[in-house]
Amino acid sequence: MDQDLQGQVALVIGSTTSVGYRVAETLARRGASVALNGRGEDAGRRALERLGAGETQAIFQAGDATSHDDMVRVVDDVERRLGPIGILVCCGGSARPGPTPFLDLAPEQIMPALEGRLLPRLMPVRAAAPRMRERRGGSIVLMASDAGRFPTPGESLIGAAGAAIMLMTKTLAKEFSRWSIRVNCVALTLTADTERYEQIFSSPSFSNDLFTKALARFPAGRAPTASEVAEVAAFLASPRAGQVTGQTVSVNGGLSFGGW
Repeated sequence: MDQDLQGQVALVIGSTTSVGYRVAETLARRGASVALNGRGEDAGRRALERLGAGETQAIFQAGDATSHDDMVRVVDDVERRLGPIGILVCCGGSARPGPTPFLDLAPEQIMPALEGRLLPRLMPVRAAAPRMRERRGGSIVLMASDAGRFPTPGESLIGAAGAAIMLMTKTLAKEFSRWSIRVNCVALTLTADTERYEQIFSSPSFSNDLFTKALARFPAGRAPTASEVAEVAAFLASPRAGQVTGQTVSVNGGLSFGGW
């Protein structure tokens, strides 16, 4: 494994499980000092043990990614313990409600659904980007749903949040380019070996029906894995993607291609 991130400090939001954990793991293997983040101390401790904190420089910093105050505190603590943050990857966020036909959503579910998906992208960037601006450099990677690019029944709110993140990626890339800060997005679809994947197929539901049909349409015969998503995020975060900014890369195994 190339150590192309040696000397870099990476903060990965929402990284105690699933895709976020795999991103942190991949960045650590490539030599970065990694700060994991999540709300729960117990989950953070388990993630560090799994990562092998004795073999790599990694810490856990608890904080609510929907809270700007929490994110400022997290950034302060990470920089005090590990050094200046050069890489920020925003994962996690609320998965509730899951895919649901729009008219089946209760009105009071709408704002929490949008905020739970958008704020964990907005608040970490708002907290970390000023430090990157001072140092005139950095790389930001935001996770979003591929439903923001390709209309999917039952994913009106999920898609709306995803589309907002993708447009924000382009806008921030333009705003931040003067300070040599790159901003990119990774768009996800159904992703194997994650907690969400297991939940979807654990019992009959609208999500189960929707994604059972999707599984049958993957050209490769399977869904992408969290590790495959993490490799793309790590590339975008790394100097190898030094001329890539404002882009959204879909890791969907060709599911969105018409005519398969």
